[in-house]
Amino acid sequence: MINYIYLYLLAPLHTGGTTQEGNLLGIARESHTNLPYIPSSTIRGKVRSTVTDKDTQYQLFGNDLKDGKQLEQGNIWIGDASLLWLPVPSLSHSVVWISCPMLLQRWQRLQGSNLTIPSEYSCNFANGKSALYLKDAIIKADKLQAWEKWEEFIPKSSATSSLNRLLILPDKHCATLIQMSLWRQVKIKLDEHKSVDGGFRYEEAIPPDTLMYLPWGITSQANGTAQKSSQDFNDLLAANEILQLGGQESLGRGFVQQWM
Repeated sequence: MINYIYLYLLAPLHTGGTTQEGNLLGIARESHTNLPYIPSSTIRGKVRSTVTDKDTQYQLFGNDLKDGKQLEQGNIWIGDASLLWLPVPSLSHSVVWISCPMLLQRWQRLQGSNLTIPSEYSCNFANGKSALYLKDAIIKADKLQAWEKWEEFIPKSSATSSLNRLLILPDKHCATLIQMSLWRQVKIKLDEHKSVDGGFRYEEAIPPDTLMYLPWGITSQANGTAQKSSQDFNDLLAANEILQLGGQESLGRGFVQQWM
């Protein structure tokens, strides 16, 4: 059985990528889509660190390499976190959350549901009169299609109440707009004379107010202890509604609100 954890980003979130191009410090990306994601190891490590009881920690997540024993897996497996809705600034509609058929189909496939995937350019604010001005994109009013059942694609939570302007874009346009809408910060190093030492450096991050999700479940290791491990993991998450993922915690980055 596959269960789900939803993540609503309260701050920009940076998880290091495998490459660095020029002066850009990138983030982790899926190899086949180039879309941002959060590696399962990042989430697993953070959740594991919140466990204070060693027996529960060993039961859920296995042992550490530093224990000097053969590594054993725990009773819980955790998957990568994928994008579901990402906010994009709009000159005409303040903020619009975008997604695409590919992302929605992935989410639905893991859920095992049979929701009808909306067509491209479906939105819940179409009135046939107003064009949509997004960052680096203009969508004419006659292209926007009314979307009545949009609430089926928003997980119910107090955190998602602000997601009230949704737009479905074609896969390739969505990927481009996501790339253009990533949060970027310019950093410099100053010497003792307050002069710039070296060049500028740009750091990427997934923007706040992004909605993501990840699957989790019970491994085959949990012989006879699956129910207890599942309950322990649920209790662990319930006690840690706010988590900090990725780097730059001292700068307030990576805080997320999570729920089942």
